[in-house]
Amino acid sequence: MNTPRKFWNGTMAVLLLNAMFFITAVPGARAEDRDKCRRQIEKIEERLNHEVARHGEHSPQAESRRRQLREERERCWSHYHAWWNGQDHQWHTERDWEH
Repeated sequence: MNTPRKFWNGTMAVLLLNAMFFITAVPGARAEDRDKCRRQIEKIEERLNHEVARHGEHSPQAESRRRQLREERERCWSHYHAWWNGQDHQWHTERDWEH
């Protein structure tokens, strides 16, 4: 008679541990992903600045980097409803990078 109760208690303990792990692991993973997004935008902004300095503001190279930057911001926006601006070092919660 005692065996089913032990089984039930053991099962509940495992479920609770899994739930606690999931609750604590997911926000950390999401923060890491968002940080990866920030780093990628910063990298593209740095490349854009290099292309502008080397080839000019309206060069094909600079335009290509601007396109990459828009695409990365769009990707971040679709995942986090925010995008990173390396110029002012902050996340924006409005889709206003074109302005």
